[in-house]
Amino acid sequence: EVQLVESGGGSVQPGGSLTLSCQASGFGFSSYNLRWFRGKGARWVASSTSGNGTLYADSVKGRFTVSRDNDKNTIYLQMNNLKPEDSGLYFCNFADVWGQGTQVTVSA
Repeated sequence: EVQLVESGGGSVQPGGSLTLSCQASGFGFSSYNLRWFRGKGARWVASSTSGNGTLYADSVKGRFTVSRDNDKNTIYLQMNNLKPEDSGLYFCNFADVWGQGTQVTVSA
C-alpha cells in the first residue's frame, strides 16, 4: 500500500521555524518527485525531484527548504521566518496519493 505520513506541524510565532517530515512507503521513493501543498485548496508550496532538484512557490522562496533522504524514504520541509499566511494544513503528495496532513499555525 502506498502511504504518506506527515509530521512536525505545530504553533509558532511569526519569524519562527518548523521542520515538517513526510514518511513514504509502498513505492520506489527515490525514483519519484514529491510535493508539499498547503490548505484545502491544495496550494503548491515546494517540490523535491528524483534528481535531487528543488522547486518553490514564489511566496516561500528564500524561507523554505525542501530536502529528501532516500535511505529513509522521507522528504522534509524546513520552514524559516514563518508568517501568518503560511498557516494551514500541509500535505505531502505523490501522484494521486496524499497524506493526512500536519497543521501549521503561525500567530503572535
